[in-house]
Amino acid sequence: MENQLMNLTFFLLLLTVVANLIRLWQPKEVWNRLSLIIMGLALLSFLSVLTVRTIAAGRLPFANMYEFVLLCSCAILLLALFIRKTLKSPLFDLMAGVLVILLLSLSSILPSELRPLMPALQSKWLYAHVATAVIAYGFFGLAFCLGISYLAKSRDDAANLATLDERIYRVVIMGFTFLTVVIITGAVWAEEVWGTWWSWDPKETWSLITWFVYAAYLHARRTYEWRGSKSAWMVVIGFMVVLFTLFGVSILLPGLHSYM
Repeated sequence: MENQLMNLTFFLLLLTVVANLIRLWQPKEVWNRLSLIIMGLALLSFLSVLTVRTIAAGRLPFANMYEFVLLCSCAILLLALFIRKTLKSPLFDLMAGVLVILLLSLSSILPSELRPLMPALQSKWLYAHVATAVIAYGFFGLAFCLGISYLAKSRDDAANLATLDERIYRVVIMGFTFLTVVIITGAVWAEEVWGTWWSWDPKETWSLITWFVYAAYLHARRTYEWRGSKSAWMVVIGFMVVLFTLFGVSILLPGLHSYM
């Protein structure tokens, strides 16, 4: 059942990409509505995947990298549906669909078998830590899609660019806030499990690097009035760091957080 639902989700996301490619060439309301309907159906299918997995495992899908990537992908899709209510941009919808497809494609190479929670994961802090990480990465993925949309827009569309730039800023603030909570809850959890607040584990270190990247973006914007293309490029690069923290560290720099 889970595999069939995942295939359906993937198919609906591909349809989302196709619908928005058509919207780029024919920006008609009918394609906007069709895109919304398909994205909504993809989200429902995605939620069904997570529900089936939760029932089968007898726990929330927080046990390994595969499940975490599914949650992050679903969060990006859900947030994209919220933000598109006030942002009728086929390019943004296209980028959101492509990003979720990319994440699901990467997740397909990860071990996906159902497993019980490891002893280190059997903590009440697991839910707070993972849930806030999913939300933070969801907002950063959203900022990435908005950043790409900004960089691809015409420089003649100054009014809409200013609105888009402000939206990116607000989304990053949300992601940064939740990432701060991620690091705090992770430190508390680490002290409970390993007896130390911080061990410079690769995942901890790169989470901190990610925090500094987005802190630099917020500082540059508030202090030096960095806006426009420079600002958009910073959130695009920031999400590359997020992806390395999520995939690269787990594969290339295994440590205490290696739950693949």
